[in-house]
Amino acid sequence: MSRDYYAALEVNGNATDADIKRAYRRLSLKYHPHTNCQRGAYEKFNQLAEAYDVLSDPRKRATYDKFGEEGLKGGIPPECGGNGAWTTGYTFHGNPEKVFRDFFGGDSPFADFHVEDGSEASIRFGGLQGRGVKKQDPPIERDLHLSLEDLFFGCTKKIKISRRVMNDDGHTSSIKDKILTINVKPGWKQGTRITFAKEGDQGPNSIPADIVFIVQEKSHPRFVRQQDDLIFTSLVDLEKALTGFSVEVETLDGRLLNIPVNDIVHPKYSKVVPGEGMPLSNNPSQRGDLIIQFDIHFPEKLSSEKKRLIKQALTT
Repeated sequence: MSRDYYAALEVNGNATDADIKRAYRRLSLKYHPHTNCQRGAYEKFNQLAEAYDVLSDPRKRATYDKFGEEGLKGGIPPECGGNGAWTTGYTFHGNPEKVFRDFFGGDSPFADFHVEDGSEASIRFGGLQGRGVKKQDPPIERDLHLSLEDLFFGCTKKIKISRRVMNDDGHTSSIKDKILTINVKPGWKQGTRITFAKEGDQGPNSIPADIVFIVQEKSHPRFVRQQDDLIFTSLVDLEKALTGFSVEVETLDGRLLNIPVNDIVHPKYSKVVPGEGMPLSNNPSQRGDLIIQFDIHFPEKLSSEKKRLIKQALTT
């Protein structure tokens, strides 16, 4: 048998959002297990929570009104004309206490209840302690993928979000788009967090969550970043590693560096070029270093004559 959420809240199908809130407030207090120990009270309390969870959400309510409980819980495919309604299949989370706490605000909505004679509960003047105390939703974290060039030069990223906002009547809500602008500073590192305070979904009894973007650095074809330094790996033949050579490195800003290497290049050797790394985030006029590492290519085989000549050349 299909569930009638309107009947559960003792309202009709034309009930306004304010009517639904008043009904839930009255009935949830009446049937809450803290105040009602009669058989079936908790089941009624749970039904009220599910009914309010559906009817207080415009998308769920619209789907329920058009397709009933079966359509709401089974999901409505786009070709059926959901028109923005709840289409993913609804399942009640089964926690009526959470619905109750979220509605009244505060962790202990019965903190001001006291028991007399061990049986009857009454409310002191002032009502529920938690009423009117709003809690902020936890932060919403999203990755912000940036190229090494973005983090070298700095850039501006515009990100469109869709969020629920309260309408002017203070009871109903709607989905609206908003553009968030992120001004990426030169030198920002992996893990940098950019916070947009209270830009999450709005609700009548909660403070919107902060939206936090976390910088994730994309891999680069030439460089590996290490804090403020850039690592470049050059492939070099053994002959050049022993006799000297020059390395050409194209920088992130398009310059071509020609760097002489006159030392003997052994497997652990690296060449440091000061000031050619990433800008420092706290002082972009200063930069880290470019560190050149080497991958030495050894010959796969040598003739007897070449081995003799090498031995002769290396004999001290």
